[in-house]
Formats: sequence, C-alpha cells, structure tokens
Amino acid sequence: MFTNSFIFLLGLFALALQIIPRVASAPLQVPFDQFLATVKAANFHQWRHSTVDSEASFNQMKAHILDMYSGVGSVKHSFVHDGRYADCIDIHRQPSLAGRPLATAPVAALNQPPTSQGGPEGPKVPIDSPLTQNLVDPFGNSISCPDGTIPFARLTLERLTAFPTLAGFFAKSTTGAGQALSGRELEGGLESRGPSAQPHLYAYGFQQITNFGGHSWLNLWSPVGDFSLSQQWYVGGSGASLQTAEGGWVVYPQHFSTQAVLFIFWTPDDYTTGCYNLECKAFVQISNKWNLGGTFDQYSVTGDGQRGFDLQYKLFQGNWWLFLRGSSANYDAVGYYPGSIYNKGQLTKNAELVEYGGEVTRFTTADVWPQMGSGMFPSKGYSQAAFQNTIYYNPRDESDGVGVWSFLTKVVVGSHSCWDINITESAQGGGWGTFFFFGGPGGNTC
Repeated sequence: MFTNSFIFLLGLFALALQIIPRVASAPLQVPFDQFLATVKAANFHQWRHSTVDSEASFNQMKAHILDMYSGVGSVKHSFVHDGRYADCIDIHRQPSLAGRPLATAPVAALNQPPTSQGGPEGPKVPIDSPLTQNLVDPFGNSISCPDGTIPFARLTLERLTAFPTLAGFFAKSTTGAGQALSGRELEGGLESRGPSAQPHLYAYGFQQITNFGGHSWLNLWSPVGDFSLSQQWYVGGSGASLQTAEGGWVVYPQHFSTQAVLFIFWTPDDYTTGCYNLECKAFVQISNKWNLGGTFDQYSVTGDGQRGFDLQYKLFQGNWWLFLRGSSANYDAVGYYPGSIYNKGQLTKNAELVEYGGEVTRFTTADVWPQMGSGMFPSKGYSQAAFQNTIYYNPRDESDGVGVWSFLTKVVVGSHSCWDINITESAQGGGWGTFFFFGGPGGNTC
C-alpha cells in the first residue's frame, strides 16, 4: 500500500522534524538535503489542516520551492538563528542570478551632505548583523556563511502554508499594508486611505523629486502587533504601473517573527507581484554579512541605548543597489535588484518620489491596531520615541557622489490619538540632518 511506501514514511518523518521546532525548547536540526527531500515527498493531504486554501494552491507553493532550489546545488553549511534555518548557498548559483554574471557594484555608497551646527541630536548605537559576531546556534554551527556564499533563509512548506495562496505569501501583508502611495494619490488627497480603509494607516514624510535612491539611519525597535514597520520607499510610476524599491525593519509574526527583522521588498506593478528578500527570483545578493529576513540580537531600549543601522538604495547603471552599515566605517554592498525586473518601467530610469516612515495594519477588526515605532508618541523625543535621521536622496546616477538633504511633507493616515510624526528639516537638524520622530501606541479605534 502507498502508506507503507518508503517515500511516504520519509515525508512524514521529515515533516515531523519541521513541525517539532515550533513547540520544542530548541529546534531540531534538519539538514538541507533532508529538508529538500521532505518538500519533494510532500502532498496536500499532509498539509490539509494548514491555512493553504486548496490542493492547487499547495501544489503552487511546492513547485515554487522546488523551482527556487533547482539550481542551487549542494549546501555545505547551514545554521539556525531565532528558530529559523538559513543555508549558505553558492553566490553564483543563487536563484535570482540564473546563470547570469554578477553586476559591477558602485565604488562607494552615497556620501552624507554637509551638516549644520547644533540640533537636538543624541547618540546612536549601530547594530551589527548577527552573522558578524562569532555566534553559534544551538547545535554548534557558526551563525555565518563562508566567503563565496550568501545566507538564504530556508523556504519551507511550513512558512508558505501559513498563507492561503502563494500570492498571499508574496504580498507585502495579508491586507495589502506596507504599500507606497504614488505622487498622484498624494496630490489627490488621502481620504480613500483613511480609517475606513483599514489596511493602510501611516505616519511618514514624502518628497516628490527625481532621485536615484537615498538614505536614512533607522532606529530599531520591536513594537507589538500584527504588522508594524519603519522603512524607506523609492517610488516611480502610478496606478497599475507603480514600482518600488523598499527596505527597513518590520514586525510581521505571520511571515517572519514577533521581533523586528531586516527586510527589503519590491514591486513592478502596484503590488500585484513582488516579494520580500530572496523569496522569489529578484534580488541578487553578493554579501555574506547580512541575513535578509533575520532578526537582530539587540534592539533599542526606552531611556537607554538607541540602536539602529544605515540603509541606502542607489540606482547605478540600471540596477538598484542596497547598502547597509552597522558599526563599521564602511557600507556593505549587500546586492541589487536588476533593472530587468522592472520591465522597462519608471524605476529603470529613476524614482520620482521618496518616502520614509512607519505603517501598521491589523488583520481583523477584532485585533487591536499595533504599536508604531517604539509605541511612544514623537513628542516623547529622544530615547523614547522611534526615529529616522540623516535622510537624504541621491540626485544622480554615479558611482560615488554626495546626497541632498530631503525636504519632507508630513502625512498621517489614521487617528492622531494612535500615532503621529514630527519632522525636522536639515537647516535645524544639526548632525542629524533631516530627521523625524514618529510612532504611537495604536489602540482599538485608529
């Protein structure tokens, strides 16, 4: 009988190994080859009690995982961090590269513009990637990847079947939150994105300006709730042709963790398609120092150390390059979104809008609106409220260059009793340049 077949028993055994880590005090090790065998042997019957909505949707998820790993080859090192597996895969065999040569990175990240004297600046503690701190996982594996490889967050059926469909897994959030507003929407008013449209509640600043990326230092917190982020958006086009390159930190327990994780996101078509991190064939990573989708080991503390990191996008020779910096004096060129994924759209030329700030959503009307930022209002100021600072944009497509301080217009969608944003322009910002405090406690009615 089929139930006695070796393949079926292998599938059940490996499936159990994937599920047990959710309840055990420490996850059990599932080697890469065993994980892949589990996926190949899996069928809808085994996952019928998950959130996936049909056998057809399950088969799509399974096919996507197998397609992503089809050219990866052998994996010699894996590790577990915060209960999630990551595999170190050959940089030249990553799914997004598909046999193409790596693009040439810019010589340097964009330099900060000159700052004025004074300003209400405070100390910042750069947070480093856990992959650079000589850590080991519960099994003694180094939480790092050897040179020539990149960390690739494992795409498991357990993760994908937490959503009804593959498109739901790819989406920015289950409700459509996290989406950028186009220049046309900003000019036409935000009434349609107000409290009656629950997925989209914001506190952020924007500037309509031709740009080739930009920069901010993101103060790192872990707010409580269904979905809460602090990020940058670089936006071009409008309507069905709206395109973005995005990045920051997000708390999204259904997709990642109850703690904030490092993330990037992109869409070529107003969020009809797109994905986080390395979860579809888009972003090409070249650095082994940063784990996209991974948590950090330290977060900001109220009244104490204000931790965070520099994040910068830079459009260079048709590709959107991501730079990150922790405590190092130099930025790491993490990788790039190839211009080809934007299908000859606006972001193959330049972005037309920069946006920086926070957004939240709740998944049902029974849920409380999440905290934004630190959960404190911006009026609480430094060491209590969340912030982004040194906010500037890139005015040119060039290998190095100097940025231009952003001049941001305030947007709050939702109730000011739940969150707010206070923006200070560079002329008054001192060493912080253009910056803002933002956030709030959320609540039942926002």
